[in-house]
Amino acid sequence: MIKPTQMNWTSLLQKLQHRFGDSIREMVPLSEYTSFGIGGPARLLATVSDADSAAALIREATDLDIPLLVLGGGTNLLVSDEGFDGLAIHMDFGKVAISRDTATVTAGASVPVTDLVNSVISNAIGGMEFAAGLPGSVGGAIAGNAGCFGSCFGDILTSALVLHPDGTLQRVPPAFFDFEYRRTRVGEQRVIVLEAEFVLAHGNIEELRATAAAHLDLRRTRHPSRDIRTAGSYFKNLPPLHPGEHRRAAGALLEQVGAKQMSVGDAAVFEKHANILINRGNATARQMLTLEHMLKQKVFDAFGVTLEPEVRFIGTRPSTEQ
Repeated sequence: MIKPTQMNWTSLLQKLQHRFGDSIREMVPLSEYTSFGIGGPARLLATVSDADSAAALIREATDLDIPLLVLGGGTNLLVSDEGFDGLAIHMDFGKVAISRDTATVTAGASVPVTDLVNSVISNAIGGMEFAAGLPGSVGGAIAGNAGCFGSCFGDILTSALVLHPDGTLQRVPPAFFDFEYRRTRVGEQRVIVLEAEFVLAHGNIEELRATAAAHLDLRRTRHPSRDIRTAGSYFKNLPPLHPGEHRRAAGALLEQVGAKQMSVGDAAVFEKHANILINRGNATARQMLTLEHMLKQKVFDAFGVTLEPEVRFIGTRPSTEQ
């Protein structure tokens, strides 16, 4: 594979624009496409509005050996200050289709999780209340097996439509993803989730709304409001000490080492939740990584435990985070 630094980006841009038009832009700040509001420019960026366009663009980029980054809601990502040396594809399409008779729900990858949950509950279908208020898009939720309140998307997925690197489409079962806690095989397989299907169950609409509202109320007491830039929970919760027990909250360990008082520049720990890092205004990726390193070190020194980031880093990691 040709290294990005050896590519003739002017020529590649012209080739892509010749086929796909002005939807291909260059040097677009990725801070505009991530919930953290952090990140340097993508060498090239395209916004696609349908699955066929996405497939055609990805086939072309693969043939040209261009590194790819797929963006949906832009949550759970920390992008390098130097940006991404490749083609970032912003998925901006998808809808929700619901069969009330069979309680079957189909959603496009770029549908916000919040919109999906509201649509499902409005049709008196249960099984998604756990995701009320969860940030991000459906595609990202599947790729990262997002969840909360003891449930996750891997528990409810029936099938998904994925796009392979060669541009072929495939309908796959849940086993394809090899779901684990906050991880799947999406990255290893280099596939892109375009659509997800769920077969759920009918429920009482008032009870479903009450459960979702309770989850939302709890999130409001501990999570940042929508106007605060964050990627959500930063570190993965820890495995249980004994079989059958719940995972241990990373936030509990972080709170015990004084995480809520820590910051590096505008990168800071949220005052109400020790496992949420926020951008107070002009935080850089380097500042966020330095804060990450400090938090991991404090927890390791106190408990002998190594925290693993849930947030995915994109780009070239700095040689030092101090």
